[in-house]
Amino acid sequence: MKKLKEIPKFKSEVEERKFWQKHDSADYLDWSKAKRITFPNLKPSTKAISIRLPESLLVRIKVLANKRDIPYQSLIKNVLSEEFEHRAKTDK
Repeated sequence: MKKLKEIPKFKSEVEERKFWQKHDSADYLDWSKAKRITFPNLKPSTKAISIRLPESLLVRIKVLANKRDIPYQSLIKNVLSEEFEHRAKTDK
């Protein structure tokens, strides 16, 4: 196993960013000991999906979204999220 270099102290995020753009982190960290972690309080990333809806339902969704002055995709996400939260509480 090679001897790891010491990570320098940085005065700013910009300085650190420049450093890592020019240096290989494997010279400073033993990645074989790394563990995957999650950050549950971060805003979740989104993934585009395709869903087929009856045109009449989509029209109704768009009308309601327009009344609420929000994009219809946001309305769909909100309704799905609220429904799953409700089910999570009642399905215990």
